[in-house]
Amino acid sequence: MTLQFSPFLPWIAIAIIGLVGLALAALGFWRGLRGSVIRAMALALLVLALANPVFLQEDREALSTIVPVIVDRSQSQDNETRTAQTDAALEGLKERFARYPRIEPRIVEARDDGTSDTPSTRLFDALNAAIADVPRSRVGGAIMITDGQVHDIPDAAAFTGFDAPLHALVTGRPDEFDRRIEVVSAPRFGIVGEKQALKFRVVDDGAGPGGTARVTVRLNGNEIAAENATPGTEQPLEFTVPRGGNNILEFEVAPVEGEITTANNRAVHVIEGIRENLRVLLVSGEPHAGERAWRNLLKSDTAIDLVHFTILRPPEKQDGTPINELSLIAFPTRELFVDKINEFDLIIFDRYQHRGVLPILYYDNIAQYVENGGALLIAAGPEHAGSDSIALTPLSVVLPAAPTGAMNDTPFYPRLSDQGRKHPVTRGLEGANDEPPHWGRWFRTVDVQRPEGNVVMEANDGKPLLVLNRAGKGRVAMLLSDQGWLWARGFEGGGPHVSLYRRTAHWLMQEPALEEEALTARTFGRTLQINRQTIGDAPGEATLKLPSGATQQVALTEAEPGLYRAEVQTTETGLYEITNGDLNALVHVGAVDAPEFKATISTTQTLKPLADATKGTVRRLVDAEGDAVSLPPLLPVSGQVRTVDEGRLSLRMTDETVLKGINSLPLFAGFAGAGLLLLAFSAMWYREGR
Repeated sequence: MTLQFSPFLPWIAIAIIGLVGLALAALGFWRGLRGSVIRAMALALLVLALANPVFLQEDREALSTIVPVIVDRSQSQDNETRTAQTDAALEGLKERFARYPRIEPRIVEARDDGTSDTPSTRLFDALNAAIADVPRSRVGGAIMITDGQVHDIPDAAAFTGFDAPLHALVTGRPDEFDRRIEVVSAPRFGIVGEKQALKFRVVDDGAGPGGTARVTVRLNGNEIAAENATPGTEQPLEFTVPRGGNNILEFEVAPVEGEITTANNRAVHVIEGIRENLRVLLVSGEPHAGERAWRNLLKSDTAIDLVHFTILRPPEKQDGTPINELSLIAFPTRELFVDKINEFDLIIFDRYQHRGVLPILYYDNIAQYVENGGALLIAAGPEHAGSDSIALTPLSVVLPAAPTGAMNDTPFYPRLSDQGRKHPVTRGLEGANDEPPHWGRWFRTVDVQRPEGNVVMEANDGKPLLVLNRAGKGRVAMLLSDQGWLWARGFEGGGPHVSLYRRTAHWLMQEPALEEEALTARTFGRTLQINRQTIGDAPGEATLKLPSGATQQVALTEAEPGLYRAEVQTTETGLYEITNGDLNALVHVGAVDAPEFKATISTTQTLKPLADATKGTVRRLVDAEGDAVSLPPLLPVSGQVRTVDEGRLSLRMTDETVLKGINSLPLFAGFAGAGLLLLAFSAMWYREGR
């Protein structure tokens, strides 16, 4: 209750009246007049009535004390035991808060929102957001339910502006143990076929079992090493990059009984394979219009070292001109097809026929080169149907089609076969979807018997035009026409000869992106895209295994003929495994060194400095002997919390209030004020009348 004045006249007028009254009272006392005391009291009451004193009484309501409860829902908490402990602790806190009406809990669940490539546990960001709209004087404390692996803990000296206890309820057991594996150093790029070196390390967090750990290393799904590693020691590894493009190294350490999670028992590293200038041997049997199309295409690629020979004159053609005057470069048959044949990534025979330039034994050598992993392309012309066809040499064992000896001379539009619409070499060729195809005609093909492998392009009446096949470890392609140069020259609008030739050559050199049956996965931020290539029927659903070990079925929908796709929005960070039939693929979502997986065992040490600085506590919800959650009671404290109570969660109760209303009581208002003034003046009149 307070006293305020609400004067009826300006203060200066009241002051003048007061001074006049004071002078009259002083004069009366100086002259000794009878009744001077009563006159002075009456004048004083008059001046006080003009000042209008008012008693004010405020009606205030006490504000609630805000206590944020930050619940850790990060990926390291995502296991059955810790989730159960967290849920039990949260329910227990809700029950205890219900007993204190003046305490307002604010429950915030902090989880990875799926937008960060480097997930981490950020509980203090969640704490600041929870109390951003209230003054710090109303915050009575904060309670965190977590495993202790928090990655945004401020320094205790810098944790200012939070003048209340910070408590941590830690999930997990004190005797936890976890084993994980990490890549310490590894190259991002490597030359195909050359040795590369990296280092990895097995780390034991907590009281490990000791001894060695069994580590299995796979490259593109194939096991390349199995070693015993000592935890905490860097282990070197040498390997050879097998192919161009992405090569996935997978490291898996054998699980140990009792470890809290196996989600970090696997690690991946992606190394980009770079081909060291592909070596291509192009042998043209005779000069012709299409020879330049192949040469221009291969020479335009700076990553290709081209060796090109053209047979200018067959040995049987004798006109008396010395051979050394006709040949610009001698044809080094033995050097090319015996000594250095394995150095070539691709051999192309362009309208070549057997005319004694190559000894018959060399064809068998070329066939062995293909079966051991080499690549051979036959671009056939009329000579392939003749008696000197290379299909009649030992090379025939790797060729997918044998000529009948006839030529098809009817003009035709090259068309994709049913398999060709699905095959990655020919799928999506520009102009293929129109009828007739939106490209120029060709005018002849070599007639062949029923071919092996995949016929991806057809001539008239469904006759084979482009045949792709595997032979042993290698690959063979046969283009049964020498008319591709018409597209290169723009005849009748031309056609996609560059795409066709380049894809065929790269398929022969086993480019992973052009595999007929392939399962791949890649990420765009948090979006996981699964691609399944097939030239067969629909592949069905894919199985997606998450880093936590959970699995889910993913429906694959046809995006293009032969290409099925699915996109999945991921919430977990780590290694995902996709399987479909006999195929599998690995992809890592997020950063491989995300803090969320560097340490997963629960700890009470990370939050203890802040708890000590704010008079809070850090305690485990369960002990090493049992699984029952033990939750301490709440302790509301008036005023500042000055001591730590290890057995209870101290909370500072706020003294903040909100004004609801004001009651006013004027002293000289109404009958009471009039009666008091009337009494004073009546007493003065009575005294004067005697």
